[in-house]
Amino acid sequence: MSDVMNRLKTVYDAIDEKKGEGISVLDIKELTAFSDYFVIATADNMTQLGAIVDNVEEKMIELYNERPKSIEGDKTSNWILMDYRDFVVHIFTRESRPFYDLDRIWKEGKEISF
Repeated sequence: MSDVMNRLKTVYDAIDEKKGEGISVLDIKELTAFSDYFVIATADNMTQLGAIVDNVEEKMIELYNERPKSIEGDKTSNWILMDYRDFVVHIFTRESRPFYDLDRIWKEGKEISF
């Protein structure tokens, strides 16, 4: 498995460990120049959203000594975006995911399974 795939798997597992739902990993490198992959997931509430974001950040630092280039939103937001250069992690609350509907917008992306 490539380095990027290992890192994506780490993010997937970190989200799953905190009971994130609807985890989707999309290969979008043929569709855009700003990122190669999106990870999209749902949290039931703000507390879980914060726990997922913290777990992703902790695992990436622990295993790869890598912090996100930037984080948009905070633990009181309905959507937190974590930019890891090669990929962007989107964690939504249950109410906000269908509103922003990234799954539909990026449906041309190839889904990656772990």
